Amino acid sequence: MSKNMMMVNAKTNSFLFKNQSHSPMDQPHHHHHHHHQSGGFVSRRGSRRSPNGADLFPTSPDVPRIGDEIFHAAHPQHPLSQTRLSDLFTCGACKEYGAGERFTCSECDYQLHDFCALAPPSLKRHPIHPLHNIILIRKPVRSGILKSRCDICAKPTKGCVFKCNACSFQMHPCCAMLSTEINISVHPHVLRLLPLPSTVDPSSFSCGECNRKRSGRVYHCTTCDYHLHAVCAKNMVNGLQANGIKGMDKPSMLGTAARLASQVVIEFIGGLIEGLGEGVGQVLVQTAVRGS
Repeated sequence: MSKNMMMVNAKTNSFLFKNQSHSPMDQPHHHHHHHHQSGGFVSRRGSRRSPNGADLFPTSPDVPRIGDEIFHAAHPQHPLSQTRLSDLFTCGACKEYGAGERFTCSECDYQLHDFCALAPPSLKRHPIHPLHNIILIRKPVRSGILKSRCDICAKPTKGCVFKCNACSFQMHPCCAMLSTEINISVHPHVLRLLPLPSTVDPSSFSCGECNRKRSGRVYHCTTCDYHLHAVCAKNMVNGLQANGIKGMDKPSMLGTAARLASQVVIEFIGGLIEGLGEGVGQVLVQTAVRGS
């Protein structure tokens, strides 16, 4: 049963008919005949069934729970139940898409990825960033004009994020589910995360999942020439691929125009290097590239 149907039923249970049937002694006598309407429905005189609005609508079985209820710091007012649904949702913590297993609120439309709901306060010795502890930041950090981006998938960070206190490294909780080596159902061999700085030219390979050129880290096969973007690997973690949901991360026309504009600015600043001096100009270029 979908969340929307759950909410409709909840609202229906609280709906009361204002014009309920009364005994003939309470009714004024009129010679003309009118149907007494109740909430848009014609009332049935003489009916023994109580006029309960919920009885008029079909009802699906309750969504089965697959775990105990929890109370989460991001949504302390209601308990959350672990369920499995195939529809698309936006996680209330990290603000990214998900499908399949999740924690849902039965009182409102709040939903969490299972890995966001169960995320620990810190990660120690994560394979992708083993030198420093990574702290879970529940509230998004303002980054000024330039958008704060994940160092794994290169997508903006809009909600909670794992962030390193010793350096600027950060990643989405979904990306933190990835490792330096992964096994995926669509490829028979082990995939290994290419190190940084990567020596692989993004235009020299085709991603086995999206066949596009994209930003972010890249996995490559240890046996053959198969490559996979980290942002595409995310969809194998958040449930989108397993539930047949595609095309949610296609670049927009506005995003493409913004990237082209930023490239023009970068080239303009690069032209100022000679006038400003090598050191100052290079710092400006590096700053602009990180934000693009």
